[in-house]
Amino acid sequence: MSTAGKPASSSTVSAELRREVLEANLRIPQAGLATLTWGNVSAVDRAAGVFVIKPSGVPYDSLSEEHLVVVGLEDGSVVEGDLRPSTDTETHRSLYLAFPSIGGITHTHSTHAVAFAQARRAIPVLGTTHADTFNGPVPVTADLTPEQCARDYEFNTGQVIVDLLEASDQRAAEVPGALVSCHGPFTWGATAMKSLEHAIICEAVAEMAINTIALGAGEPPRHLLDRHYTRKHGPNAYYGNPPIG
Repeated sequence: MSTAGKPASSSTVSAELRREVLEANLRIPQAGLATLTWGNVSAVDRAAGVFVIKPSGVPYDSLSEEHLVVVGLEDGSVVEGDLRPSTDTETHRSLYLAFPSIGGITHTHSTHAVAFAQARRAIPVLGTTHADTFNGPVPVTADLTPEQCARDYEFNTGQVIVDLLEASDQRAAEVPGALVSCHGPFTWGATAMKSLEHAIICEAVAEMAINTIALGAGEPPRHLLDRHYTRKHGPNAYYGNPPIG
């Protein structure tokens, strides 16, 4: 039974999580990552056993908190909401089930990242901008089989990412994104906003890679790439400051 419009105090998820998911979705077109409604963001509440996601096909300029859909993590059932959830919902659920460290997921059809996915090519590490976030290439999955497309297609779209990363939560943390062959990028992070940040970076480094390849790419030194990754990640990281204000 739908519970849309129920008081926030009795909602399955917090008002803060709803607001974050809404804001992250609204930033997709602001960041130039989506044409029409081609993108969605979700966030999970593992204690409650649910995640919140954008509804299917709703324009960003019409989207509000009450439109968001709450979905059961275990079985994919709609827990709250009158609208159908994103058609990519089962892909999000597949990734949440496989990788415990993931708190938010973003999927877009951003131009340059999709170009690599359609070419069935990983986004290579060609410089430090890429290495700041991704500890290696942004990988591309194998093609889905006819059987995977015929049944549970969206869940299987997540499963080919899981297989690509060998179900390794550590690998998912080090490379917070992947390209689904002939489809597009999925990125993730500790929160919905972090997953969106990774989507923005994925698109930026994909565009840089295309331009670099066109100019004639060389192999960057591994020690330089490692230095850039470790100064932002891990126990010896020193990039950035605590939140200001």
